[in-house]
Amino acid sequence: MRQTRIVVVGSANMDLVAIAPALPRPGETMLGADFVTVPGGKGANQAVAAARAGAASAFLGAIGSDSFGVTLRARIAAAGVDISQLRTTYGASGVALVMVNTEGENAILVTPGANASLTALTEAETAAVREADVLVAQLEIPVETVTQAAVAARAAGTRVVLNAAPAVPLPPELLANVDLLVVNETEAQVYTGRGREDPSALLDLVPRAVLTLGAQGAWYCDRDGTAVHVPAVGVVTVDSTAAGDAFTAALAVAWGEGRDLVDAVRWAAAAGAACVRRLGASVSLPQRAEIDELYLPAS
Repeated sequence: MRQTRIVVVGSANMDLVAIAPALPRPGETMLGADFVTVPGGKGANQAVAAARAGAASAFLGAIGSDSFGVTLRARIAAAGVDISQLRTTYGASGVALVMVNTEGENAILVTPGANASLTALTEAETAAVREADVLVAQLEIPVETVTQAAVAARAAGTRVVLNAAPAVPLPPELLANVDLLVVNETEAQVYTGRGREDPSALLDLVPRAVLTLGAQGAWYCDRDGTAVHVPAVGVVTVDSTAAGDAFTAALAVAWGEGRDLVDAVRWAAAAGAACVRRLGASVSLPQRAEIDELYLPAS
């Protein structure tokens, strides 16, 4: 069986991660316990996660001309991701300031840097989207570019998975070209005014949706009437920063490989669980064997 071809259009950031007993409140200064610098960004994370999950993964994005950009390029390539279309723009790379407490909860502030320069896709980048089995996108780059990628994907028969995070206004043209929407409860509340009490409200936007709920698992629903809750896989959480990225990437890989979407969500839940066991974003993204080890098929 050939590898599923995943193209990820999105952000690349350097994550500056501080560990502390608790997250500081506004105006509070707190002493941290540790600090690490880890390549991240939702786009780069999902591209790396897709490669580790067994896909032929390519990343379309932009990094800066600074030292962070050099490190980002090297780390993404080292994970086996095709970076032949990765741009370098003059100036700063994207940076995420991440605070994590001892329970694995986090607070994140992202400054986009070079990600903001990704205002349109080139013809070569568009061709890469058209040749993929699944396009994965998020919203840490200009939404107009995400829309352009989704339109190109739909025209070519490429499935479109949109992880609509962070929550920003979604153009009708983008929603019309999304096959599967992935959001957490906070994002669902922004988009529909409803949270876990009504996952099906997302179907007013797209034909298929997954609502992730962290330790409470995830809901999958579609316009054919399917609504299934998938429980989380029980593990000790160290850092949940990249769990959503591991989940989304594994979901796209599983769907591209031909699994039905409920089973794909189960496999994605295993990926999210495998991810939270380690500190850091890209370094915690699991290999396929780790996902398979935690995967809980329907009984």
